[in-house]
Amino acid sequence: MKAVFLITATSILIYMTGWFIAAQIRVRNDIADVAWGLGFILAAAVSLLAGGIYSPRGLLVSGLVLVWGVRLALHIHNRNRGRGEDPRYRKWREEWGRWFVLRSFLQVFMLQGILLLMVAIPIVFANTAPAAPLGWLDLLALAAWLYGFCFEAVGDRQLLKFIRNPDNKGKLMTSGLWRYTRHPNYFGEVTLWWGIWVMTLALPGGWLTVVGPLTITFLILKVSGIPMLEKPYEDRADFQEYKRRTSAFFPLPPKEGT
Repeated sequence: MKAVFLITATSILIYMTGWFIAAQIRVRNDIADVAWGLGFILAAAVSLLAGGIYSPRGLLVSGLVLVWGVRLALHIHNRNRGRGEDPRYRKWREEWGRWFVLRSFLQVFMLQGILLLMVAIPIVFANTAPAAPLGWLDLLALAAWLYGFCFEAVGDRQLLKFIRNPDNKGKLMTSGLWRYTRHPNYFGEVTLWWGIWVMTLALPGGWLTVVGPLTITFLILKVSGIPMLEKPYEDRADFQEYKRRTSAFFPLPPKEGT
């Protein structure tokens, strides 16, 4: 696995360097968000080819990653089309000053590539482990993945439709799946990655790849997901009310008083 992981890591870092160059040409670092989903497709393809085993489990995992990565990349591309650079990236552009290019390369694109590789560890493991028959655990994992994927896709679609309605300008999205969790897309993404990890448990040492789902869970709950997304809304009274009655992550019935 070490050799395949090294090959995969090299391909991802080259890939992210290419996106960094494209970002400087286009003057918008938020294309890194599009690169995220597609990067996992690259990691799956490279590790599958380099591993050369093509086991049923590896093919299944790689296929699921392909479906998820394409959907996510298309969604983000459609969401950003016709709009300026994402405020989060624009703020860094202003704050970093003359160090912007270097910090963009290291803190946006290279760091994202490293995190991508950490999350992708279960994928590389599934593509390099000796072939083993699929079983009930894989069926359970697939169900979890499908649940997470649908939750993320529906949440994204509901939010995109809400944002594109001019009547909703300046309003908060609080209906649909967003009535039960403030971040249905994040909940869905974390769930599907845990599903991918469960598929490795039937393989010797597969449990050690838990670093993958733990990384994405930590990032979304504590770093670049929920905290960064909610920070600009903290001073809004309507958001505080929404926050009071709605679960931050796990889908739960709204609290009383709604």
